[in-house]
Amino acid sequence: QVQLVESGGGLVQPGGSLRLSCAAFGTFSSIRDMAWYPQAPGKQRELAAIITTRGSTNHADSVKGRFAISRDNAKNTVYLHMNSLRPEDTAVYYCNAQIKKYLNSSFDDTYWGQGTQVTVSS
Repeated sequence: QVQLVESGGGLVQPGGSLRLSCAAFGTFSSIRDMAWYPQAPGKQRELAAIITTRGSTNHADSVKGRFAISRDNAKNTVYLHMNSLRPEDTAVYYCNAQIKKYLNSSFDDTYWGQGTQVTVSS
């Protein structure tokens, strides 16, 4: 079984910074795209940032210039560096990864982390 384990969330003041981490554990062949999806209370999960195997990134307009996604393939880990945090960034941040479980798999499978709470408040 593959699992994504998240860490790094917490309470931070407006303007502060946090770094979220998400590491994949288990047996699998390869990891394709990795992404971060925040979900605010009562709202839908939405894409904040995504990074490809090659390292190409896309960031949502709401976080562009403030957040930066990166990955360390040797550690099977994706990061979300968050700066200039705002109260509206408050959400549970879920890590997502497209993973090929077996070498001969035809398609990637989607895995989700357990979520880590980010609260931006004075």
